[in-house]
Amino acid sequence: MHYFCSLLIEIFVPLHSNMTPQEYTQLKAFARQDGVLLALLWIGGFACYILGLSNPMLGLAAMVLICATPFFAASRLRHFRDYGREGIISFTRSYAYTVFIFFYAGILLAVAIYLYFTFIDNGFLMGKILETIQSPEGQKIIELYGMTKEIDENIKLIAGMRPIDYSLNMLTINIISGFILGIPIAAIMQRRTSKSDSLNAKQ
Repeated sequence: MHYFCSLLIEIFVPLHSNMTPQEYTQLKAFARQDGVLLALLWIGGFACYILGLSNPMLGLAAMVLICATPFFAASRLRHFRDYGREGIISFTRSYAYTVFIFFYAGILLAVAIYLYFTFIDNGFLMGKILETIQSPEGQKIIELYGMTKEIDENIKLIAGMRPIDYSLNMLTINIISGFILGIPIAAIMQRRTSKSDSLNAKQ
């Protein structure tokens, strides 16, 4: 987390120096709202994943929701660009906005995961994992690839994880995803001139 905080400082301190206080406040306000929406998408995906352990259709729905993440983030960035920035936004500001969205959403999802494993799970996930591994099909796959030792080590690792461990692991993954996916999203959504300016120039 210290590494990610350092990255955030390196990105946002120069950004803040090139923005007015009102612009910086606006960016964070829009990003917080969109972070909540993205968190709801992720929480829905997480719920479908857990329920999908017993229902394959919900497992498929979880995959769809997770794969929709970059498209959803891009649509929210476009909304900020068109309605908050009057159709003009730089790559740097787009990238920062995307990272902010993932950061806020990641915190909310981490809280949801912590609450789930603390108060709801009661060993359900671990039981489903063991059920899959101990099934005849699972045993055949493990023997085929000679993964018995690795599986045993992973089971011990998962069994020893606390709710906070699940939360921090997912938060780390989501923050990394924001830094990585933010690059193509920002590159696609940046715009140096508004549509109205482009139309006027053509006329």
